Amino acid sequence: MEVEVKARVSALENVEEMLSAMGASYVHEVIQQDTYFNHPCRNLEATDEAVRIRVSNNCSYLTYKGRKVDPQSKTRDEIELLIDDSKKGRNILEKLGFTEVASVTKTRRVFSLDEFSVCLDMVDGVGTFVEVEAHMKECPEPIHYEALRDKALDLLEKMHFTDHERRSYLELLLEQGQ
Repeated sequence: MEVEVKARVSALENVEEMLSAMGASYVHEVIQQDTYFNHPCRNLEATDEAVRIRVSNNCSYLTYKGRKVDPQSKTRDEIELLIDDSKKGRNILEKLGFTEVASVTKTRRVFSLDEFSVCLDMVDGVGTFVEVEAHMKECPEPIHYEALRDKALDLLEKMHFTDHERRSYLELLLEQGQ
């Protein structure tokens, strides 16, 4: 399960300094291109699910994201598999009847703080965001993920980011008609 909260920010210039002062450590910067697909027999947008192929640096992943489990965050089941070749992964999905919905490209600067990854995202055509996420290994009881979610929300509050955004980057991009 992925516990995730994010906030829209007007600029990222001072965020790295703020994270450093909080004890965060810089991990890396990546460019990620996420291509989303729709299922041939059900509308994944309507069921609040997602299937994507992510190309991140020289690695490719096939990912399934389940429905969001609460109204405060983007917490959901996530199954991610490293694949050798994004084109072959795409070909398999297309042969199964999946169709491409859209692609989202972002530059992401990742920091580590306690049990969280704090990501500074510059999303093409969408804007800039700070995302706080953590992964839980097993299907947790609601009280466990809720405590982690609340801690992530508190971290955003400490950073003075209150414009929380529950929609995915794909949803935001599609709303803009891109």
